[in-house]
Amino acid sequence: MSKAARAPKSEAPVRVSLAALDLPILRHALQERVHIHFSAADLARVRRGAAAVARLVAKGATVYGLNTGFGLLARTRIPRDQISTLQRNLVLSHAAGTGALLADGVVRLVLLLKIASLVKGYSGVRLETVQALAALLEHEIYPCIPGKGSVGASGDLAPLAHMSAVLLGVGHVRVGGRIMSASLGLKRAGLKPLALGPKEGLALLNGTQVSTALALSGLVQIENVFAAALAGGALSVDALKGSDAPFDARIHALRRQPGQVDVAAALRRLLAGSRIRASHLKCDRVQDPYSLRCQPQVMGACLDLMRSVAVTLIREANAVTDNPLVFPDGSVCSGGNFHAEPVAFAADQLALAVAEMAALAERRIALLVDPKMSGLPAFLVKDSGLNSGFMVAQVTAAALVSENKMLAHPASVDSIPTSANQEDHVSMATHAARRLTDMAENAATVIGIELLAAAQGIEFHRPLKSSAVLERIIARLRSKVPHYGADRFFAPDIEAAKQLVTSGMFRALLGEAAVAR
Repeated sequence: MSKAARAPKSEAPVRVSLAALDLPILRHALQERVHIHFSAADLARVRRGAAAVARLVAKGATVYGLNTGFGLLARTRIPRDQISTLQRNLVLSHAAGTGALLADGVVRLVLLLKIASLVKGYSGVRLETVQALAALLEHEIYPCIPGKGSVGASGDLAPLAHMSAVLLGVGHVRVGGRIMSASLGLKRAGLKPLALGPKEGLALLNGTQVSTALALSGLVQIENVFAAALAGGALSVDALKGSDAPFDARIHALRRQPGQVDVAAALRRLLAGSRIRASHLKCDRVQDPYSLRCQPQVMGACLDLMRSVAVTLIREANAVTDNPLVFPDGSVCSGGNFHAEPVAFAADQLALAVAEMAALAERRIALLVDPKMSGLPAFLVKDSGLNSGFMVAQVTAAALVSENKMLAHPASVDSIPTSANQEDHVSMATHAARRLTDMAENAATVIGIELLAAAQGIEFHRPLKSSAVLERIIARLRSKVPHYGADRFFAPDIEAAKQLVTSGMFRALLGEAAVAR
């Protein structure tokens, strides 16, 4: 990097080894800066792969993507003096994305995952190309990548082309929230536009890094929703004077489902010491509705699924998904590692989980606002009739739950042929992963409404107190949103509660019981 390069921010970024990316590092990269450490082995592998490509060019061998056209044009041989133009043309022609730009955190993770793949040494790119990507990451210069335009096979071609075009000085970048030209962004990183070497354009475009980054972003958002949903579910149990007997460890040990066991334990901890619970131990209610009683079974299944998805995505984050691949013996093999079916399946499973979390919470909200079921004032407000209280808040929750049901339809069962039928089956992983953000936001709003409703319900039981931990949650909520004593403009309350859900506060509170590990 030149001396003119902009200095990184003063906060020390986390130093990342590319040998094995784990979930904590991937989570961190979505939120904060990272500094990439290239080991001697990383550098050696990259140089070895680039040297293998150089030998193939010198021999005049015909190799797909190196000196041929792409897709259906693979049989078109490209003269040696036009190889660099071929790679540049590939990037520019494939930068055909559309839609809203990906968030900086997602782009940061895309850069990290692309670098991690390239340093494995099987893509045949030069070290200077890898280091240019690292310089963008280091200086927080994030390519402007439209979110739509990939079908999740042959790699995330369009979005990765937008990322790669920046290295050529084409397109735009975002720096500190401000959009500027790619050429200016390169100057800030101390870089000049690259002339791509043989295969480099294809290596940069091939891969599942965008789909994987979006899916990981969805997973992290859904972890926050999950943790808050456990807290909201526990609050609702107390507000509705439900029983904690269904969370008895003996019940769940017999089921042998680890997520269910963990969720039941978390609910027991959340409710332990509640004076509200103690006040109705001898009531004549035999069983609670399923949305209270079956939380371990439903939320535990969601947790098991999240943990399974995390394994798939960690593998993908550490994978080589380029094509063709250059091996140490100099051989080049064409395959299909760019096909993102594992990511598509993972994203579809997350969609099912987050849809169910919100659906269960909405049923608890419905119980809370119904005086026949709750024994509480209608719609959780005094002078109901004059005041409508939580009446339409529950309708909002119902609307969002229904929207999530539609969005939960599996994307991976769809396919559409592309590239003149050469690429005739695709995964739709990028769309599958991208829609998780909308679903997580919908679910976070539903959980936020439940937190408000359940806290309101508990306050109708005063002077009785809930458990110490649930009272702390209520206090935190009340620091943002006052008790609903009479009708007022409700939307800001819901937004504030949603922000608590998305903040990660509940995940920090519940620890390992609420994360994918």
